[in-house]
This record gives sequence, C-alpha cells and structure tokens, in this order.
Amino acid sequence: MRVLLQFPEGLKQEALRHAKKLEGEGNEVFISASPTFGACDLALDEARNLKVDKLVHFGHAEFSHVDFNVEYVNYQIDAPLGLLPQSLVYLKAYDTIGISTTIQHMHQLDSVKDFYEKNGKKILIGRPYGFAKMAGQLLGCDIGSAASIDSRVDAHVYFGGGIFHPIGALLSTKKPFLVVDPFNNKISFIDSYRELYEKRRRGKIIASSGARNFGILMTTKNGQHNLALAKLLKARIEKDGLTAQILVASTFDFESLDNMREFDAFVNTACPRIAIDDTGRTRKPLLSANELIEVLRMKAEQKGIEAQSMQR
Repeated sequence: MRVLLQFPEGLKQEALRHAKKLEGEGNEVFISASPTFGACDLALDEARNLKVDKLVHFGHAEFSHVDFNVEYVNYQIDAPLGLLPQSLVYLKAYDTIGISTTIQHMHQLDSVKDFYEKNGKKILIGRPYGFAKMAGQLLGCDIGSAASIDSRVDAHVYFGGGIFHPIGALLSTKKPFLVVDPFNNKISFIDSYRELYEKRRRGKIIASSGARNFGILMTTKNGQHNLALAKLLKARIEKDGLTAQILVASTFDFESLDNMREFDAFVNTACPRIAIDDTGRTRKPLLSANELIEVLRMKAEQKGIEAQSMQR
C-alpha cells in the first residue's frame, strides 16, 4: 500500500519512527513536510498527486468529511496530573467549575473531573458546537465545550499545554479562566487577555475606518474553504461603493500579502483564529467578517453625519 503520513508540528519528531514501522510492514511511505493546522488542513493535494491509497493524519480527530481515504490517529498523550492539587488554591472562591482540554488529553478528563469532585467542586463538561467531536474537547475554532456552560459555572479550568486553545474559549466566555499546564509546570488565570484582544479588535476597526480597497482572504484548505462567505462579503463591500477582491491561497504568506499594497485592509474567511492571532503579521488591518461589518456600519454612520452637516 502507498501511504502518506501527515503530522502537526508538535508530533513531527515522531514521523520517521512511524514511517519506518509502516515500511517494515511492506508499505511504500511518504511524509508530508507541509505545515498543518489540524484536520481542517489535510494534505490532500500531496496525497492525490502521489496517488496514495491512504492519507494517515496524526494528532486530530475527523473535522469534516472529505472524498478521500483518510485514517485519523488521535495520538493520546498522558500528561502528569501533579499540578491539580496546587490548582485548588486558585479555585478557592469557585464552587462550580467547567473543565476542558484538547483531543490529546481527552482520555484524562474523567480523572481531572474525579479529582475536583473529590475535593468538593461541582464539575460541568460542555458540548462542542460541531467541529469537535467530544464533550469537553476544545479546538481553536470550536470553543463550545466552554462557551455552552459559561452561564452555569463560576470558573473554567483548561488542562493541557499552552494557551492557544484556551485563548479561543476565553474570548467567547465571561467567567474566570484558569490554565493548568502540566508541560510547562504552570498554573495561571488568563483573564487579562480579554482586555488585550478587545483593544486589538477596536484598534483594527478604527484603523480600517478609511479603507476603500478590501482583500478577502479565502483558503483552499478542506475544512476552512468558504467561498460562499467570501462572495457574500465581497457583495456587501461593493454595495457600499467600495472595492473588494477575493485572494486565494492554501496557506497565506503574510509577506506576500504586504506586497499587495493597493489593499487598505484584509478580511479573513479562512480559519477564524487568523484574524485573532495573526493581526500583527500584516501592515494593513486584518479583520474578521464581524469586524468588517462593524467597519461598514461605522462608515455608514459617518457618512450620515457628514450628510446632515451639509444640509445645515
């Protein structure tokens, strides 16, 4: 069998071992060297060009159905639970806790739940919105496991490495958000990021108030491609007498975007985290679809004020 293996950045160090194991079983094996951001970003072009029989995607569960033979290897990681007792100090004031994690640690979520319940906490685990598959699971683009229970908890606890996933959930919730990171041996509330990201959001909108030419980013990635939204936003922009063009790529190179100097602002229709995490990588404002609507509303209000002034 001809097989293509695909690993996210955190698991690429495992690629050679898995390739050699499969070769030893009589398979012809290739490894995708492209970056991948999840199961929304399958190496389908490489797989089809190589005419492989199967694409094996490590580290993520199925995101959306694709017309190709894909095997998903979730890749469980046992994280040490030793920080949980220390986290109780941070949670003294909170009785009802919502817990969440990533696919790599889902098998440990019951252990985290049992620990907190044995220490007097009421634990809630929310359901994702649709892209994630399991209760308590967070994706960068599916924070439903936290947001769906926000009104019923006193605080949230994310168990896992880094802050990429909990930042997404934080921005869609209002309750205190504690990160228990067993890999960096760190426990911290990340609530201050709400104000930081809100300032960035307002700054982008204000910076786009004078924009007339908009570049709409549309990706060809299997789980992020949204031509319908890109066309809708283009029509909405042009309805206001402004200029818009759809820009297409698989992975956007921000230096290349900066070379498109005729555009005054960019609008993201790909992974929603691009307009949150990558705003500092372009010289021009990088807006979400909702932020674009705010910009257009602000322009309309300003136009109305100017019209009233001229009538006086």
